[in-house]
Amino acid sequence: MADNLLTMLLWLGELTGASFLLSYGAEHLSMRYGAKFVGRTLLSVATTLPEIAIVVYAASAGQFGIAIGAGLGSNLLMMTLGLAIMLLIATTRLSKAPLKGVDVTVFKLDKIFLLATAVISAVLFIDGYNFIDGFIFAGMFGAYLVVALVEMRAENKAKKAKEQVVQEHKVVSVSDSEHMHEKKVGRGMTKAILAFIAGTAGIFLGAEPFIHSLEGFSIEAGVSVIILAVIISPIAGEMPEKISMMLLARKGAAGASIAVANVLGSKVLNNTLLLAVAVFGAMYYGGFFTNMEATINLQYQMILVTAVTLISVGLMFKKEIGLKVGVVLAAMYVISLIIQFMLPQGEPTLH
Repeated sequence: MADNLLTMLLWLGELTGASFLLSYGAEHLSMRYGAKFVGRTLLSVATTLPEIAIVVYAASAGQFGIAIGAGLGSNLLMMTLGLAIMLLIATTRLSKAPLKGVDVTVFKLDKIFLLATAVISAVLFIDGYNFIDGFIFAGMFGAYLVVALVEMRAENKAKKAKEQVVQEHKVVSVSDSEHMHEKKVGRGMTKAILAFIAGTAGIFLGAEPFIHSLEGFSIEAGVSVIILAVIISPIAGEMPEKISMMLLARKGAAGASIAVANVLGSKVLNNTLLLAVAVFGAMYYGGFFTNMEATINLQYQMILVTAVTLISVGLMFKKEIGLKVGVVLAAMYVISLIIQFMLPQGEPTLH
């Protein structure tokens, strides 16, 4: 047991380091390509890469319980404890510019998408997931990207129009200092891209051995693989998002806004892209018509996580969320952990 535990912790450390690089690169890239759009898409995809890698390796190896459980655990962790930590930082002296509350009115579309995808993914799981569901999930992910792109273009158009009005009232001259600033920004972007690539490589390198050590430890400890996947796997898989959220939350209103966009966007990805790659991984393992069975323990987990997601998003249908909401979300995470250990913990069916 000690060997598997040590191996699991070592690969968890490797994933953590890679996640930090990925988070750094994605955060800096968002400064050039737009905060809200990148928070929803590039940063969300980047911070979901560890989960995607874990799910791909698990599903393609026939470990369907781990594949689905990892996605469920990710949603549970970040929609409760993740958001709670972000609110704690953003609304206290841990932030460089503490807020009374984080404005969430601009994320109406993301909240609707998250609610819809959570319910749809739960309903489709009644008879398990197959190739049809995989294409449905991929289609929902594509629709989310299109909507995010349309909104980004509209926002950029409005921003350029505003800047044009400002430029008409002043003479613009490019000084040597401005040239130096542009060069500095260019070097910063190169560094960010290299960090992003290194982090991505590190994540895909560490995902497979982490899964193997997770399986070995669960067998030796006599604990359900699904429970470990729901609780332990998100610690590694969501590391980029947690790091990103903490760094952004310290930067005031703008940073906290990007962090919220990242969480909502990545959870939409979990309910669409992540499930799609899980299904396609299962198809790679067992053939085109492979069905990811809805075992009793996974059904209970799905019900629990869907309920938590609906409640968490419901708390965000107001103008602002603050520390009180964070306390409620943290309490929800603790309660959900207790419930998980009370649920059936039979081993997942291997196909």
